[in-house]
Amino acid sequence: MSDDIPHARRDDRPEESRRVHLGRTFDEDAELYDRARPGYPPELYDDLAELAGARPGSRVLEVGCGTGQATVPLARRGCRITAVEAGPSMAALARRNLAGAGQAEVVTAEFEKWPLPDEPFDAVVSATAFHWVDPAVRVAKAADALRPGGALAVVRTQHVAGGTEEFFVEVQRCYERFDPATPPGLRLPAAEDVDGSDHAEEVARSGRFGPTVFRRYERDLTYATADYLDLLRTYSGHRALPPAARTALLECIAALIDRRYGGRVTKRHLIELGVSRLR
Repeated sequence: MSDDIPHARRDDRPEESRRVHLGRTFDEDAELYDRARPGYPPELYDDLAELAGARPGSRVLEVGCGTGQATVPLARRGCRITAVEAGPSMAALARRNLAGAGQAEVVTAEFEKWPLPDEPFDAVVSATAFHWVDPAVRVAKAADALRPGGALAVVRTQHVAGGTEEFFVEVQRCYERFDPATPPGLRLPAAEDVDGSDHAEEVARSGRFGPTVFRRYERDLTYATADYLDLLRTYSGHRALPPAARTALLECIAALIDRRYGGRVTKRHLIELGVSRLR
């Protein structure tokens, strides 16, 4: 689908003029992020082992580890991880979460500015974070970090049609009222209509990787009203709203869930893994 159709927009394409600002919002409440974000399905880690070589003993560089939601499972599977995280609060929480989980070091730094170590990595992994890295740097620096034949593995997430579908239609009235950036008539795309080719094309343009192989996973997660609001508070677009508008938006959403949907809604998440091998 074309990007100019509102319901085909991806969740992970920040405007370049706002990328740095929005990317910094996550560090404002690392504890909330750690508690509210759902993590990733087990089969994703099986595919990281198969496709990207993220197996016991492999050296993995993780770009933008956040609070360690992908780092901890990889460490427990025996990967030797160096994780780079720009947010000091997020990095500190990742270190706490990784205590006793395996061999993992968390470096507080911006990936763009971090000096690569002399020893190359078997895999570079970035889970719901690669789009916050400078697009002029991210693919080339990932390639520089890898051994010959090493893999770049990028995980992206998207909210897609499914779950409590009527709620996500109705809730647009709240967004249109309190968030002026909301396109009118916004609708969620079906999972099969979410196009991941932009990532494959970006990697191909570098000339340093072979074709990108994709795996996709869908899952429905059910949230009570308070838990759903906590999840929304971790999203950069919500966090960047003026406080009064954000409060009014969340109150509108809470009222809709409680009055029309019995205090619970189900959201369908699409998780997409793209793996590219260094030439």
